Amino acid sequence: MSRGPVLIDIEDSASQVSPAEAPPVPETGPEALAETALQRAAVRAARPRSALARWFWASLSGLVAVLAGVALWDAITGLFARAPLLGTLALAVAAVFGVVLLALSVRELAAFARLARLDDLREAADAALADADLAAARRVVDRLLGLYRARPETGWGAGRLAERGGEVLDADTLLALAEAEVLAPLDRLAVAEVEAAARQVATVTALVPLALADVVAALASNLRMIRRIAEIYGGRSGVLGSWRLTRAVLSHLVATGAVAVGDDLIGSVAGGGVLAKVSRRFGEGVINGALTARVGVAAMEVCRPLPFSAGRRPGVTGLVRRALAGLFGQGGGAT
Repeated sequence: MSRGPVLIDIEDSASQVSPAEAPPVPETGPEALAETALQRAAVRAARPRSALARWFWASLSGLVAVLAGVALWDAITGLFARAPLLGTLALAVAAVFGVVLLALSVRELAAFARLARLDDLREAADAALADADLAAARRVVDRLLGLYRARPETGWGAGRLAERGGEVLDADTLLALAEAEVLAPLDRLAVAEVEAAARQVATVTALVPLALADVVAALASNLRMIRRIAEIYGGRSGVLGSWRLTRAVLSHLVATGAVAVGDDLIGSVAGGGVLAKVSRRFGEGVINGALTARVGVAAMEVCRPLPFSAGRRPGVTGLVRRALAGLFGQGGGAT
């Protein structure tokens, strides 16, 4: 015996969700890798510290210094009372430690002075460009030549700039000439450092299976890259100077929105759907490598004594493609 049609009651149509209003399906492909631990670490490191936190650490450092000094004084005086020879030896060691500490402090102050000199030169160049002030631009060029007078990489370009600079009659052209003649060799050295760091970070992230080991290695590579870029442009820094420089670079990176790695960048580097065919670690490696390249470009912008003119800023996509050309078995040219 045949049955008729089966009727199933449905709920009120008002409670139904249309396809357009349905929640998105959770990402499981490469888009789910949009934020890695390295990105989160960069954002957190770039956060400005509150005044209360600065006062806390300053007061804690002062308290520790006072207590350490009192303890050292008590120890030395106690040794003098018990054994004058040991007290004299302890005093001599403390004096050597004080001299070394003073030398380190002088080195840190010199590092801050070098970084400040680069900042002042870049601000002067920005002002000369904004005002189209040829006289100010010539002063910037003179300071630039003085900064790199002893550098063998810039000797030939500095000579050409000195010969041709007098013929230039506007600030834009003069600073562009200085950029092309003096800073171009240093830019190539900095780009090579960025590519090497991006390649190393991507490889470590893709091949090291240990949790947090890739993050530590990536942060170490980024810190070393930032310090090396500063040295290339003449801003060699110490421990405190490196931390200040790193915060400046990460703050610049976050402020410009470059900390986020888009799918278009990943696709152009890894060949579109390649990431969907390889492991998650390789996807994170590409993202961390791209982020390292962006950190490197930001470091160049922060450490460079002149701002990038139109068309001279390194392209992040080109850097990443050259750095990661062998990781996926394909090459790529600069963009």
